[in-house]
Amino acid sequence: MSSPVSSDADVRSSTSRVSDANSLRVAGVDEHRRGTMRSMVTLVGEPPDHSSSGGSSTNASRRCPLDPGHPKSDHLDLGLPRVSAAERWLARRMLQTLGNPPVRMVLWNREEIPAFGPPPVARVLIHDRAALWKLLFNPALHFGEAYSTGRIELEGDLLEFLETVYRAKSAVRKPAGLLRKAIRRWRRRTRSNTLRGSRANIHHHYDIGNDFYKLWLDDQLVYTCAYFPTPQATLEQAQVAKMELVCRKLWLRPGETVVEAGCGWGALGLHMAREYGVKVKAFNISHEQIAYARQRARQEGLSSQVEFIEDDYRAVSGRFDVFVSVGMLEHVGTDHYRELGRVIDGCLSPSGRGMIHSIGQNEPGELSPWIRRRIFPGAYPPTLREMTKVLEPWGFSVLDVENLRLHYAETLRHWLRRFDAAADTVAKMFDGRFVRIWRLYLAGSVAAFATGALQLFQLVFARPGVNEIPWTRARLYHGPPSPGG
Repeated sequence: MSSPVSSDADVRSSTSRVSDANSLRVAGVDEHRRGTMRSMVTLVGEPPDHSSSGGSSTNASRRCPLDPGHPKSDHLDLGLPRVSAAERWLARRMLQTLGNPPVRMVLWNREEIPAFGPPPVARVLIHDRAALWKLLFNPALHFGEAYSTGRIELEGDLLEFLETVYRAKSAVRKPAGLLRKAIRRWRRRTRSNTLRGSRANIHHHYDIGNDFYKLWLDDQLVYTCAYFPTPQATLEQAQVAKMELVCRKLWLRPGETVVEAGCGWGALGLHMAREYGVKVKAFNISHEQIAYARQRARQEGLSSQVEFIEDDYRAVSGRFDVFVSVGMLEHVGTDHYRELGRVIDGCLSPSGRGMIHSIGQNEPGELSPWIRRRIFPGAYPPTLREMTKVLEPWGFSVLDVENLRLHYAETLRHWLRRFDAAADTVAKMFDGRFVRIWRLYLAGSVAAFATGALQLFQLVFARPGVNEIPWTRARLYHGPPSPGG
């Protein structure tokens, strides 16, 4: 039941006593194995499948009434396979391990595992025995898998449920031991982002069609954290404000040269060229994004100032005044941080400076295996200490660090609202399962940033000894920056 963007190490403890109850499990499963599938199909029906059409069914999975008289939980159905004592105990134990969130489990025979404390914010409906056992053994992976196929459904608000689980889990969080740390290091090595692997990973997420992203991103397709100067700012205004904030932090000046590693659909590169008169080379390995960015540059008459290059960051060459990377470090992998640092060191001029903008976390921990499987293969959000490992070997000075965590939570709320409004269209473009996968990803991301499980770091750096830098941070918010003041 871990929300999808959480660290899977935190939730694996929910299965720490599963092996102790294996003998009970065998007895319970064997007792009811015969006739289970026939009973489930006859009395409950197949797991819900919303893939044939669109939004009416998929929207229902986001919010359902919490009615104490709901027919699914008002009595046990004795015609369904019974729940064994082991399964009942393990379900309770999993809720305890998660910090006893105010959430009720409803099992396939309509038996409820009650919540403790405040009234429940949601009911989690588990439609079959196999879904429960998979959830017990690896909740970080199998909650998302079962939710997306309809084998697990939710009565209540998805976002409120996920935030509740995050907050309850953080209250019982324990420091990782040596074994867990070793396992994390090993997993990161086995998913190294080589040149070939990086292309496959980026293609999986970013090349699924520009028309899909146009449904719920802003009008410039900026797929990174926005900056809300006021709570009333629109998403479009906030994304422009973010790009302006990046430019001010880099104190760009006309005629300078900028290299951008991981440029998305090109909005930042075009903004820097148009508003600050710099020349930009922007690198990206997503074919669809590069094609779109080049078309925009031609339409806006900026092709002579911005060159969009379909290649990996490791192919960067030449000398530049400024290096900037917004939203790429998450896809690099810690094994390649020294390699990225070497690229930055090799391309920056003696007076060069730069920025790395990245999703992060407070302590090392793996991204959820469900997110890595379904959304971001090979992704890893670094800690702030890990981010500095890109820079330390090359002697760069860190000048400024800012955490925009709450701005990303707000950005994601805008994305989720727009995605939900377009759910019918998305279901027609793909299917209902795709809608549920992406809704869970977006809602889980809101929850992660809102509760502090994930961070958003902007780190500004420069060559050592560079003194032509703003004296204070005031001009970041009150006017164009100028060197030395």
